Amino acid sequence: MKKSSNKIISKSDIINYFQSGCKKIDQLNIGVEHEKFIFQNKTNQRVNFQTISKVFGYLVKFGWKPIKEANNIIALSRNEQKITLEPGNQIELSGKKYSSIHLTCNESYNFLNELSLACKSLKLKMMSISYDPISKLKDAPKTPKQRYEIMTKDMPKNGKLSLEMMYQTCGTQINLDYTSEKDFFKKFKLSSYLVPLSIAIFANSPIKENKLNGYFSYRAKVWQHTSRGGLPKKFLEEMNFEKYANMVINTPLLFVLKNSQHLHAKNKTFKDFMEGNVDILKNRKPTTEDLQNHLSTIFTEVRLKQYIEIRSLDTCEWDCHCSGPAFYLGLLYGSLNEALDVVKKWEINEVLNAYAECPKTGLNTTINNKTLLEWGKIFLGLSKAGLEKRSIKNTNGKDESIFLRSIQYILENNKTKADIVIEKFNKNKSLSFMYDKTH
Repeated sequence: MKKSSNKIISKSDIINYFQSGCKKIDQLNIGVEHEKFIFQNKTNQRVNFQTISKVFGYLVKFGWKPIKEANNIIALSRNEQKITLEPGNQIELSGKKYSSIHLTCNESYNFLNELSLACKSLKLKMMSISYDPISKLKDAPKTPKQRYEIMTKDMPKNGKLSLEMMYQTCGTQINLDYTSEKDFFKKFKLSSYLVPLSIAIFANSPIKENKLNGYFSYRAKVWQHTSRGGLPKKFLEEMNFEKYANMVINTPLLFVLKNSQHLHAKNKTFKDFMEGNVDILKNRKPTTEDLQNHLSTIFTEVRLKQYIEIRSLDTCEWDCHCSGPAFYLGLLYGSLNEALDVVKKWEINEVLNAYAECPKTGLNTTINNKTLLEWGKIFLGLSKAGLEKRSIKNTNGKDESIFLRSIQYILENNKTKADIVIEKFNKNKSLSFMYDKTH
């Protein structure tokens, strides 16, 4: 019997699922996911699904294999990598998990180079920013995936900006491993406490509909008003596998799968599913695959699968692409206890207040009488020490700390990507500078 067909009939099955994600210390890897907007060269319109299909057709020459839903190619795969589409045709690389940032970064550059060649051939252009600065929501294109149809109807009921999240944002996600439940608790706690810092350092979404929107990270603001999202207070407390499982069990199902069809679950929770109380499935009980689908519909800033996902970073261009992953790798794998010592004096309510404010106030946001700019310098030092301690070197003998340069520039100059965009926009009154240069 395949693992994916294992039944999930009790909370202990979910806890065991998380437990089986534990890795040995020498197996700790990192995976990165990042998203891009693609626009038409001449019209500056976001590409429709027909055009994205042509992009996919071009990428096949690099060894990518099509994945279909109904008659549509909705994703590509190659080895352990996937290229997927967000609801508004944002194109995403879900990378393989690697043992170092050198390898992860190489993967990202290869993908971006392939995508850049596809765009050049098809007269398209990429933009690495976290909120579409041009299109109105009503004009955003749509990806024909069943789950997105359900989400489009359901998500706005419990989060007023949910559709903007789906159709108008891009982000970067960092996936990191844990060795035990105790190790998970420490890494999850640190990642949750650092959400405001992530938002502030990596802010890169200050424009909406061709105007400054008043935020450094409007993407973060949108996610704070997205159904099933946010930073729950319990994430800043003593989180363990059982508490996370309790949250999973009591979260309503967004959709369920039946014969490869996505169906609306009509306010049933995962608990109902485990108890065989979902009528449209003829009361069958969930499998591991159903659990995996459900976990992917929890949209919090940090979340648990069989690894920890950090989801609070705006996306950025080639020059800073590897800095966020390097920053978190250094902290969680190299300086975990030292970093936890720093945040242990932070009050939970102060962190939550900073989380609410930082999309607008950025590095000037304060926690425990210091600005996020000051805290950023402290955590950058800890990350650098962690990466140097790992001492994983590239062919030129450089360790992973070389990827922190972009953050160092931001913190030394008190100037984020958003600040630079605001300056250039005020000067040029044009958005043409925001498109990626070919690499």
